[in-house]
Amino acid sequence: MTSKWRKSSYSSSQGDHCVELAGRGPVVGIRDSKAPESGHLVFERGVLAVLVKRLKES
Repeated sequence: MTSKWRKSSYSSSQGDHCVELAGRGPVVGIRDSKAPESGHLVFERGVLAVLVKRLKES
């Protein structure tokens, strides 16, 4: 994924528990900002929207 990574606005201001997102067309990459070399997950935008919605409900 060659898009620019950006930190989630919900990430802690102290630098821990940070998630970064990068969009590229119909997919979104998600990675741990403290370990970007560990790779990332890729979700279709619609699937990610459902995941986020369910996480907010729990």
